[in-house]
Order: sequence, then structure tokens, then C-alpha cells
Amino acid sequence: MKQIDMQALTEKIKNKEDVNVIDVREDDEVAQGKIPGAKHIPLGEIPDRLDEVDENKHYYMVCRSGGRSGKASEFLQKEGYDVTNVDGGMLAWDGDVEK
Repeated sequence: MKQIDMQALTEKIKNKEDVNVIDVREDDEVAQGKIPGAKHIPLGEIPDRLDEVDENKHYYMVCRSGGRSGKASEFLQKEGYDVTNVDGGMLAWDGDVEK
């Protein structure tokens, strides 16, 4: 499984690179704020919402600390998607958040 730390992802976002982020936390966690532009799909809903994930794009998977997003990354990778797990998750995010 590919990994990236939050600092490296933050640099990509600051440099205006085309990044696609999926936040797999639960609704109540995301209500406190997510990375601006991130798509919210709770971990348990990913198998039922694959139609919302473009097979031709690369995604960065985020959760609170990196555990749930790691599970999501493993699942999506097995399904043929190009994903990278963000180690450290939102605990390591120090940028603005979108509510």
C-alpha cells in the first residue's frame, strides 16, 4: 500500500497540484471540519459507493490518524483503484478546514 505523510500532502495542496482526497471518517467527525474539497465517504459505505470513485483518478485517503484510511486504501487497491493512504490523518492537518 502506498503511503504519504500529511506534511507531503499539505505541500501538494499548497502547490495547487490536482489532488483528490477522500475522507473516510464518520459524519460527526467530518462535521468538525475536513480538508477543503475532500469528498466524504464513511469507511463502512465505501463498498456501496464505488460509483462515486473514478477509476481513472488517484486518491489520497484520510481519516483521523491513518488506520481507517489504511483499511479503505487496501480495499480500494484490491478493487483496482489508485490510492495512497495519508499517514497521520487529520490529527496532523494544520491547514484550514471546510465544514
